[in-house]
Amino acid sequence: MPHLFLRTAGVLLLALTAGCRSLLPSFYTVPVRQGNHLDEATVAQLHPGMSKQEVQRLLGTPLVADPFHQDRWDYYYQYGKGAKIAEQRHITLFFSGEALQRVDVMKN
Repeated sequence: MPHLFLRTAGVLLLALTAGCRSLLPSFYTVPVRQGNHLDEATVAQLHPGMSKQEVQRLLGTPLVADPFHQDRWDYYYQYGKGAKIAEQRHITLFFSGEALQRVDVMKN
């Protein structure tokens, strides 16, 4: 009888904790990068007069390309470890036709 109780309690505990985050503290958290990686050296290569194709080759496809404002591209980058955000950047590019006109860099 006691073995049956322990076995049932063990199965119930296993079922309740399956798929749940461990109750023990974790010593390793996976770093997560989201968006386009925007390091300072790459952003420094941007200059007025660059074509949209040159910009896209350098930075990749913009995360936000508004079809109603085709002269504005937004790039976002976020690096976090666990629940903490270590680095966050937002770059807005403004074009005049096909040529880069202005770069706004917002760094948090």
